[in-house]
Amino acid sequence: MSGRTAFGIVSVVAAACMAVAAAPGSTAPPPRPPNSSFTARVDNPWFPLIPGSRWIYHGIDEGRPSREVVTVPHRTATIDGVKCAVVEDRLYVNGRLSERTTDWYTQDKQGNVWYFGENTATIDASGKVRSTEGSWRAGVNGARPGLFMPANPHVGQTGQQEYYKGHAEDQFQVIGLFHTVVGAGGPNALLTRETSPLEPGVVDHKFYVRGIGTALEQSEQGGNERNELVAFTHG
Repeated sequence: MSGRTAFGIVSVVAAACMAVAAAPGSTAPPPRPPNSSFTARVDNPWFPLIPGSRWIYHGIDEGRPSREVVTVPHRTATIDGVKCAVVEDRLYVNGRLSERTTDWYTQDKQGNVWYFGENTATIDASGKVRSTEGSWRAGVNGARPGLFMPANPHVGQTGQQEYYKGHAEDQFQVIGLFHTVVGAGGPNALLTRETSPLEPGVVDHKFYVRGIGTALEQSEQGGNERNELVAFTHG
């Protein structure tokens, strides 16, 4: 997929986002299904994590040029008794590695994607780890997995994406579903609004494209960040 194609879809959605945006209410962590209902093969069309896939994003991080590379390696990890897909995320700011993250996702029998944690590190100019704040793992110190992407999202739906009290409490609300391709048979673009009680003045929007995943993330309030998909390789 080319960056131009991604931008064309995102432009259609962005033009409508202000008309549908609404503030999400308080959302409790969802009840966790039994371990036997999970699989590390995450093929939810809104957030597919097929091994070998790669996404490259260009954008702005607090006013500085950024490049992010997200890959799904051919391995899994067991987190709190559940086998999860591993996602490697590398963020480069001004051409230098700024953040290194490993995420763990899994999918239940209904097709919902769950987030089981992340190991993140902020890297300083000398290449040393400056902070690991935001890292969490389900089952450790009271952290619980969150619903990251529903199997069948609908406008108004909310969810707690992660829960580690005082460290990771992101929430989402679905605020738009769009038909950007004639004859697609259903919506192929999804818009969400993300907030966290830990950052009460910050609001982000995320755009997802069916069959690809995240196509654009940008700050709407309280920040200056934008991350746009420019290349995608399907695993």
